[in-house]
Amino acid sequence: MDQANQAERANSLRERLIDAGVDLVTAEGSAALGLREIARRAGVSHGAPRRYFPTHHALLSAIARRGFAELTARFEAVNEAAGAPRDRLRGLADVFLDYAGEHGGMFELMFRHDLLDSEAHASDADAHGPRLRDSTLPLFARLVELVAQDRAHRAERGTGPSHDSAPPPALTAAALWTNLHGIAVLRANGSLRLVLPGASDGPDPLVTAALDAHLGRADA
Repeated sequence: MDQANQAERANSLRERLIDAGVDLVTAEGSAALGLREIARRAGVSHGAPRRYFPTHHALLSAIARRGFAELTARFEAVNEAAGAPRDRLRGLADVFLDYAGEHGGMFELMFRHDLLDSEAHASDADAHGPRLRDSTLPLFARLVELVAQDRAHRAERGTGPSHDSAPPPALTAAALWTNLHGIAVLRANGSLRLVLPGASDGPDPLVTAALDAHLGRADA
């Protein structure tokens, strides 16, 4: 087998392992992502993953990167749509929470701190593509951009905070991101029903409250 065919076969097997991991995390959650089970589902020997990924962490990162690719595509579709910055921020928030609700296992895997720790696993990233943390940055950048645009839009209308009193857009975006992530986690484990027994299970009222808290009321 020549070198080109060997490389193609290796890439095909790597993708098969990632595909198996995506299917497994979708069906059974992130706790089920053992090397042996991924190998079994991919139809390869239990030692095969080690030939294509130096560590278990490297394979999990590759699986999580698939989740970020899908979430990024959803973000881009909203970000490119026409509408005021506030409307697009609402769209991004809804997309984020919808994804978390539809793909709970993948969502949990994507935001695991140990996978996002670029320093601890720099050698894995060097060998197998960008660090997983880098997959988060474009998503956050969209939030920062839209927060800044919304602030400018409100300032033009005379309804936003003064420049001196407003925190940096990145800080506001981080607070909003934290709020949305908390909604996703609390919704997944059923805690929201305990504190808001009369509210619907959907995230809409909480998203409105989060946007109002961090950006100001839309009708102000």
